[in-house]
Amino acid sequence: MKKQVSEFKKFIARGNVIDLAVGVIIGGAFSSIVTSLVNNILTPILGLILGGVDFSNLSITFRDTKIEYGAFIQSVIDFLIIAICIFIIIKFINKITHHKKKEEESAPPKKSDEVLLLEEIRDLLKEKKEEK
Repeated sequence: MKKQVSEFKKFIARGNVIDLAVGVIIGGAFSSIVTSLVNNILTPILGLILGGVDFSNLSITFRDTKIEYGAFIQSVIDFLIIAICIFIIIKFINKITHHKKKEEESAPPKKSDEVLLLEEIRDLLKEKKEEK
């Protein structure tokens, strides 16, 4: 039992598990933001563009069973809107991140004092050798 507890502590202490937990929490919070964007902003705008079409009320009654295919169509449309929003947001984040990395890479690395001193010695030795 102690060995299992020890293994569990090692498992939890690894960075991957903590990173995953943080990712899930952030993903949950981000999900509510995207859902609000879709439900409160984009869907009403699309409703205006499409003339107020709402698929969620469409259904067929077959014998005693009501098949609400409109709710499914509405869910598919919501999914596509959410997927497009996430795609645009991720693309924007990647562009910003890539731009910052590009700026960091374009700046030449600063040489340490030791390297500068060694280069100076090398240059002096070359000059001395050329004089002879």
